[in-house]
Amino acid sequence: MIRMALPNKGQLFEPTLELLKSCGYVARKDGRSLCCLDEANGVEFYFLRPSDIPRYVGKGIIDAGITGLDFNAEAQGEGIPVLNLPYGASRLCAAIPAGADESWDAIPKLRIATSFPNIVKRFFKRDDLKLVVLEGAVEISVALGVADAVVDIVETGTTLRMAGLKILGEPLFRSNAALFANPAKKDDPAIAKLVRRIEGRMVAMKYMMVEYDAPEEVLERACKVTPGIASPTVSPLHRKGWFSVKSMIEKKGSNRTLDELADLGCKGVVLTAIETARI
Repeated sequence: MIRMALPNKGQLFEPTLELLKSCGYVARKDGRSLCCLDEANGVEFYFLRPSDIPRYVGKGIIDAGITGLDFNAEAQGEGIPVLNLPYGASRLCAAIPAGADESWDAIPKLRIATSFPNIVKRFFKRDDLKLVVLEGAVEISVALGVADAVVDIVETGTTLRMAGLKILGEPLFRSNAALFANPAKKDDPAIAKLVRRIEGRMVAMKYMMVEYDAPEEVLERACKVTPGIASPTVSPLHRKGWFSVKSMIEKKGSNRTLDELADLGCKGVVLTAIETARI
């Protein structure tokens, strides 16, 4: 039995539960409950604040956890990033008043409001830097006069613009969700199984299965259009001179692939989703 931490709220919460469900795990948050036992898979799930998960994993209180790369960097967590996950993408950006000069040098005494003080300190390295550490609603701090600038997580930038702010420079940090493991548990069979299942689901999210019938004279060209992971599966049909082909293709551009097969003269072209895979 391993202990695994999951985000209890925020943008990582729903995608994490959906991912685990698609991988065959039972992880659900009922009411105010903070834990959930998946006895069949040997996992005890704990719902914690995303910013706290790196500390629990790093200290070995929790064996593994899913949280953002930014939260781990801020906590200077000792957990090992085992697998990047395809959601939770965000940018940690600095923003100043919309009418201000676009230069940090124009701000003689730099007061920055943020929820990520460690990342900010490592980025700016200024002796006159004063941090105003807030848990939320960072963007309002400039209007309230407690800060000259903010550093906050940005998705579209709409919230900053509504607060009369504009992004200055490149992001301080780019993040996404990731699976972390305590160093002592990184080779645990239960974590290895979890990684395999997630990787299988990630393959399924990227690929689809195409099946079609191809006449012998275009078979080689059709197989070049759908080469598959190693090779397409080709079987002769009862109708002489025709073959059934089955292959995995990338979801991105799949409709273009179907157009090419149809142009070659292939028939019965069918595209289906993949739930999970092992390749």
